[in-house]
Amino acid sequence: MISNQKHLFHLPNEVTYLNCAYLSPQLRSVEAAGHAAVSRKNLPFLLQPADFFTEVQEIKTLFAKIIQSTEPERIALIPSVSYGLANVANNVHLQPGENMVIAENQFPSNVYIWHRLVQNAGAELRVVAAPESAFRTQSWNEAILEAIDSNTRMIAIAHTHWADGTKFDLPAIRQKTSKVGALLIIDGTQSVGALPMNVADLQPDALICAGYKWLFGPYSIGAAYYGSYFDKGVPIEENWINRLNSEDFRQLVNYQPLYQPGAARYSVGEQSNFVLNPMFKAALEQILDWGVEHIQTYTKNLSREPVTILQDLGCRVEAEVERCGHLFGVRLEEQNFDFQQLLQAFAEQNAYVSFRGNAIRVAPHLYNDEADFTKLIYCFEQARKRVLI
Repeated sequence: MISNQKHLFHLPNEVTYLNCAYLSPQLRSVEAAGHAAVSRKNLPFLLQPADFFTEVQEIKTLFAKIIQSTEPERIALIPSVSYGLANVANNVHLQPGENMVIAENQFPSNVYIWHRLVQNAGAELRVVAAPESAFRTQSWNEAILEAIDSNTRMIAIAHTHWADGTKFDLPAIRQKTSKVGALLIIDGTQSVGALPMNVADLQPDALICAGYKWLFGPYSIGAAYYGSYFDKGVPIEENWINRLNSEDFRQLVNYQPLYQPGAARYSVGEQSNFVLNPMFKAALEQILDWGVEHIQTYTKNLSREPVTILQDLGCRVEAEVERCGHLFGVRLEEQNFDFQQLLQAFAEQNAYVSFRGNAIRVAPHLYNDEADFTKLIYCFEQARKRVLI
């Protein structure tokens, strides 16, 4: 069992930060790596051609371990989810009469690109609405599976919904997409690093992750896995370092039509970021040291009793079997809670969560403890309307 890890961060004791799904706090080790990296460029003559490649490969290997892939060559470095998904869209050729499936209220970067794709192709975008039933997660997964048919070319979905942590049944979705010959594209931003992901078993066609949330990296860097469907695809940009034999700087003027092997063609230009890469590498090393499964177990155990208390107060939270420990939504009945009073209580307690759609998003990590959830419950208790008899 892993213990509380708040000592590895700069978080003030008076602050209750239950908002890793918004932006992770920075590890001390990541901060130190950033300072050293900034200073490194003071002496550019010490940077060798090999330095443009070595750390990139190390990051790919670390990320591959986190997603349980044995193929680091299938990893690309990206600046954002939208960039990684643009590479997907650039290589999916929808036809009139075909459709693609997404879930309602997905993160905008995993929506806008598909609006353009289906519009240009004259295809159909099927948006599966979130049910209002008591068994929200189960019903939503069933509806998504039902939306996939023989004309479905692709489904683009998260592992956990960014707004409320709904856990989508990726194995069942993969089974259905394989049956009809559709691609499975996963946005892993709100799960990878905190919820186990086994790419070797699941075999998604692409897995795209921003790095500044559960991967604890800096902003503007992330990683993506591209499966065999994309092996001969066309990237959205043509940069020198992704071409075969680019390690030989003397030969760069001998333009090369071939790409580096695997998914390297999809990495962003200037991927050898000498400031962000060392920070990202330090973050991934820490996650592997913790163990993703231990992070999930810790957050699930920590939130179990508090969630029960919230449910007893009249809040709606998915049953434990249907939700994750690191990210879950709390919904309120208007007649039972004063929302403005809740906001005031959060402010007074220095407690940080997010409000997404009609859910209050709670996102704990290893730096949280029982005292943080005691504060959270106190805020909801303060906002609960008193019924006069």
